[in-house]
Amino acid sequence: MTAADSFDSIAPFYDAVHQQQADIEFYRDLALECDGPVLEVGCGTGRIYLELRRAGVDVTGIDISADSLDALRDKATQDDLAVDVRQADMRTFDPEPGREYALVIVPFRTFLYLQTVDDRLAALESFHSALGPDGRLALNAFVPDPEIVAEHYGEWRARKLEIDGERYTHRTRSTVVDAVEQRVRVQTEVLDADESLVVDSSHELSLVSKAEFELLFRLSPFTSWNVFGGFELESLETATQEMVWFAE
Repeated sequence: MTAADSFDSIAPFYDAVHQQQADIEFYRDLALECDGPVLEVGCGTGRIYLELRRAGVDVTGIDISADSLDALRDKATQDDLAVDVRQADMRTFDPEPGREYALVIVPFRTFLYLQTVDDRLAALESFHSALGPDGRLALNAFVPDPEIVAEHYGEWRARKLEIDGERYTHRTRSTVVDAVEQRVRVQTEVLDADESLVVDSSHELSLVSKAEFELLFRLSPFTSWNVFGGFELESLETATQEMVWFAE
C-alpha cells in the first residue's frame, strides 16, 4: 500500500481523530506574520489549511492523497471558501510559475514520511526552490525516544469516535520494521459499532534525530536553521518536546 492509498482510506476519519492539535494556532500565526503567500506541504483534509484561509491567508496546499484533497474541497465549499490545492509529491513538486512563497510549512510530522536521505534532500531542495528571497521553512517532528519504542510499540492504542451519528473505534499500532534504517510502520484500523473492520491501512515513517536533521540542512540549499522545543518555541531539552525547525 502506497502512502497515498493509506491516507485515501483514512480520509473520512482523519478530522475526527486529529482536529484538536496544538499546531493550528502556531502555523496560523506564522502565516499571518509573513509578508507574502504561504505553501502548506501535506495539507490533507484541511485541518490547518482551512484555518489559514479563514484567517485570510493567501495559501497554496499540496498533498499526495487525492481523497484527502476532495474532503478539503468539500469542506471549503460548505464554508464558502476559495482554495488553491493540488495533488503533488513533496520531493518533486514544481512551484507555480512566477509564484514565490514567503513561508513553506510542513506540519504534523509530514517530513518523516520520507524514507531515504535522497528523498529528504530532494524535498528540502523543492521547499527551497519554492521560497522567495528571505523566505523560510517551518516544520515539526517528534524526537525519537527509545523508551517509548521499547515500552509502547507493538501495542494498540484505541479511541472512540462518533461521525454523523455513527460510532467507531479508531486504533493504531506502531512497530519497528527496519531497525537499521530506523523505519516504523503505523497500522490503522477503524471498526464500526458491530466491531466489523471498516479500514485497515498502514504507512511507514522514519525516526529522524536532531543530529540527522542538522546534517540534512547542512547538505541542503538552506543557509541557516534553528530548532526549538514545542510550539511555544522553548529550548529543546527533552524527548517529550516536539522538534520545531526553521530554515532560511
